[in-house]
Amino acid sequence: MSPDRRVTVRVPAKVNVQLAVGAARPDGFHDLANVFLAVSLYDEVTATPADSLRITCEGPDAGQVPLDRTNLAARAAELLAARHGLEPAVHLHIAKNIPVAGGMAGGSADGAGALLACDTLWGLDTPRADLLDICAELGSDVPFSLVGAAALGTGRGEHLTPLEAGTFHWVFAVADGGLSTPAVFREFDRLTAGTAVPEPAASPALLAALRSGDPDALAANLANDLQPAALSLRPQLAATLDAGLGAGALAALVSGSGPTTAFLVRDPEAALKVAAALEASATCRTTRTATSPAPGATVLLP
Repeated sequence: MSPDRRVTVRVPAKVNVQLAVGAARPDGFHDLANVFLAVSLYDEVTATPADSLRITCEGPDAGQVPLDRTNLAARAAELLAARHGLEPAVHLHIAKNIPVAGGMAGGSADGAGALLACDTLWGLDTPRADLLDICAELGSDVPFSLVGAAALGTGRGEHLTPLEAGTFHWVFAVADGGLSTPAVFREFDRLTAGTAVPEPAASPALLAALRSGDPDALAANLANDLQPAALSLRPQLAATLDAGLGAGALAALVSGSGPTTAFLVRDPEAALKVAAALEASATCRTTRTATSPAPGATVLLP
């Protein structure tokens, strides 16, 4: 393999337009009905030959990204190499644009991106089903990062059913600091202790709204069962949600486990207005605008 060969994969962030959470299972996970939308915020993972596994990172919040074997990109390379009897001799460089620890699956995106980049670099042609098995081993959100577009995730989120979705416009408000997903689930368990937590199920009205591309219908059906837990841990997020709604967003919710907040808007002009108002409100660190659905992990041609 030429030492000059490189493969770059672009991989999207996600927003959960519905996140229904069941009670904790004996294994500590929760059954979910997780309606994913991939959005047009991307990380890029570049794989090049190396003497040993190495991770580097650049971009906003790059200093918060682990560069050791705990990074999902590193674990993806190791699992793929082990499956094929190879050494994970690769340099993975992450160009980071998805908020870190923000509830938008940035780490999962890097894992899926690294998996596809290494598979392509090493010429393995691993069957898609096998790649998805490795993704599920890496984490609950990683399979969707590979697939992208729109999907319903069940089990702990790793079993995917593709969904139809029209085009929607979003503003994301990036908070200072992150939130630990396990901590948010623990807070969910604390808040729901002693109550009957219903079995998670996708909302037919929400799925119909997705298909229709009607932003008003989708706005009426957005839901996130983890939002009370995220707000309990980070009460200041309520001010961010209020600021976006006050600026004209059709709906607002915490993205996944947070602390990034997501605002559904009618069109690109509304997105610019809401983003400007959020930045002026001093309730968030920065904002990003995006559309959905976006493609999953994609090899970029030279």
